[in-house]
Amino acid sequence: MSEFKNVTAIREANIYFDGKVISRTLVFADGSKKTLGIMFPGEYEFGTAEKEIMEILSGELEVLISEDKGWQAIKGGEEFEVPSESKFKLKVKSLTDYCCSYLK
Repeated sequence: MSEFKNVTAIREANIYFDGKVISRTLVFADGSKKTLGIMFPGEYEFGTAEKEIMEILSGELEVLISEDKGWQAIKGGEEFEVPSESKFKLKVKSLTDYCCSYLK
């Protein structure tokens, strides 16, 4: 899906890691949320409250969700899932455009 209709956009940006990761929150009529963002090259660690699906629209990164699976290479057009109440690490290799869906 290349566009979202009938959403509320939260005006204030989510800014992490000194501006190297920036996103905007969209709230849908049913209360579900997504963020649209950009990540600059670097290494980051995030924590989740809810289950997340990260769609990588463009760019290239590696993700570590669990030590058992190790680092996984992800590029534009691919996605990965992160369990709720967990942490994951990213090694962003190139400027990356993403859409994160929060699932309850």
